[in-house]
Amino acid sequence: MQENTMSTINDVARLARVSKATVSRVLSGNRGVKEESRLAVLRAAEMLNYQPNAIAQSLSSQMTHCIGVICASEHVQQATCWLQALEKELSQHGKHLLLRFASSAPEVTRARAELDSGLCDALMIVGARFPLPALDDDVILVDCLSAATAQGIQFDWLFAAQTAVQYLCSHQRRDIALINFPAGDAAAEILQGYRQAAENHLIPFHRQRVIEDEPVLRIALQKLINSGVKFSALLVTDDSQAREAVAMLREYRFAVPEQVLVFSLESSGRGMGLESVPAISYSLESIARQAVALLSGGAPGERVRGTLVSA
Repeated sequence: MQENTMSTINDVARLARVSKATVSRVLSGNRGVKEESRLAVLRAAEMLNYQPNAIAQSLSSQMTHCIGVICASEHVQQATCWLQALEKELSQHGKHLLLRFASSAPEVTRARAELDSGLCDALMIVGARFPLPALDDDVILVDCLSAATAQGIQFDWLFAAQTAVQYLCSHQRRDIALINFPAGDAAAEILQGYRQAAENHLIPFHRQRVIEDEPVLRIALQKLINSGVKFSALLVTDDSQAREAVAMLREYRFAVPEQVLVFSLESSGRGMGLESVPAISYSLESIARQAVALLSGGAPGERVRGTLVSA
């Protein structure tokens, strides 16, 4: 076979049926690539008659220094915080952020296809609260509920729920309601942590205090109120839900926080109207550093544990 001097990294990626970022990782010797993908890249490079020096030259000349970020968070404030932290960290490494938004799996697929067509060197998905499509193993997931790839940064929801219940019990709030994610691993972890901590404090499990089949906070809280069950504290998944829950409870003449104390299981900073809401807070700057480290072939760490922030 004659050497094809016109072949590019994109040719190798297409032949191996992987992303350009995966090719880059394999040919530069980085870890974090599935064996199946690694072998496919090597076979494609051999079929195209690449030599190691030619590959290195091709890679060095075709790097865009852009990182594609698909923002899948439905909350504007949270999305803004994530993007600010990632852009700051990427800029410190000489990288640029190329942004797309998606609110469903098909939209993620479309955004990924566009970004993977030579516009960027690697891809991140941030804040998805819906099941993601099948992804290459080099796609970095940040705060996504779907564990579609091993390359990801996930929160320790079990720890968050346990810490929340312990805090509420220490403040004499034993009738604790929970509005959980509708489904998925994170929902299961939160429920497990909630039940374990309640049992440790000798609180019987009351099924009507748990709402986990309704994605709309207003409808979920309406179900809880209509059930007539007593609750003096309310766990919600994030600051956006906490803000909405506080407003709705006050509409229904619940005194907040005196009568019902709302607790947010994920906070990226204190927002307007949340001074009375305790939370599990996460440093987005620290998480952004971990995400960028994964781009360089770093190994995924343990699940991220947040810090209790009192009201």
